[in-house]
Amino acid sequence: MKRILLAAIGVLVACQIYAVSPVKRWGQLQVKGSQLCNQAGEPVVLRGVSYGWHNLWPRFYNAKSLKWLVKDWNVSVVRAAMGIQIDNNYLDNPELAMKCMTPIIEGAIKNNIYVIIDWHAHKMHTQAAADFFGKMAQKYGKYPNVIYELYNEPVEDSWDSLKEYAQTVIRAIRQHDPDNIILMGCPHWDQDIHLVAASPLQGVSNVMYTLHFYAATHKEYLRQRMAEAIDTGLPVFVSECAGMEASGDGPLNMEEWQKWIDLMESKKISWVNWSISDKKETCSMLLPSASSTGKWKDTDLNESGKLVRKFIRQYNR
Repeated sequence: MKRILLAAIGVLVACQIYAVSPVKRWGQLQVKGSQLCNQAGEPVVLRGVSYGWHNLWPRFYNAKSLKWLVKDWNVSVVRAAMGIQIDNNYLDNPELAMKCMTPIIEGAIKNNIYVIIDWHAHKMHTQAAADFFGKMAQKYGKYPNVIYELYNEPVEDSWDSLKEYAQTVIRAIRQHDPDNIILMGCPHWDQDIHLVAASPLQGVSNVMYTLHFYAATHKEYLRQRMAEAIDTGLPVFVSECAGMEASGDGPLNMEEWQKWIDLMESKKISWVNWSISDKKETCSMLLPSASSTGKWKDTDLNESGKLVRKFIRQYNR
């Protein structure tokens, strides 16, 4: 009887350990060398999902959907993708943007997970970005939950021009927030990380560089490029990824996707999967039947959504 009781207590303790929420467990994140670390300087891997463009799928931008992702998918991070292009983008309709972003940011803080505030653009808007992130840092910089993503996917900008952009926006953030993690995009849809590794930003701290992949398109050449960049000491964060083609559609390539996951896990690279949306395409993880506020059944998820949920629950133990 005593053995049974001790075993039961052991299981309970283990459950309590794993039930500790990410921010309570890891606290203030920091970058050491190429590695994202917790407040004690120990390596940390964040795994989660990105919401789709706020101006295309505003219905999912609410505290209840976020709580469901925390409770059921076991995410340690979410990414709020604030659209800077397409109709009703932040520049044209900031009220809608903040109506969407606020419940995700504040919901993440309330639920003790990390949240990426993503400037979801393909073109440079330096002053607008600096103004926005300055306001975000002033309002939320005191919370260790917050991560700033300065530029989703640059397309035609050179790395030299992106470095100038980054320095401007980083200064705006650091006036109010000296230590939360900052993510900066790379040239050519976050593919050319080798250019960044050859000439990273100077005089900055707690900055990481983003790489994006879609496994059916981006294969061994990009994995090798990322691994080589990390080996030079570059801190890399995969802030957007998925298992299909770069178009967001087409079949999943399970073999290549697993190779990416294996590499990220071996290198302790954080990863965020695209996306919480319900468009009829492979990368949109929800079907139109999905509620706006979570409580999704398997019948509300497409194949990608079912697998991403499985992966996150598997690796976030």
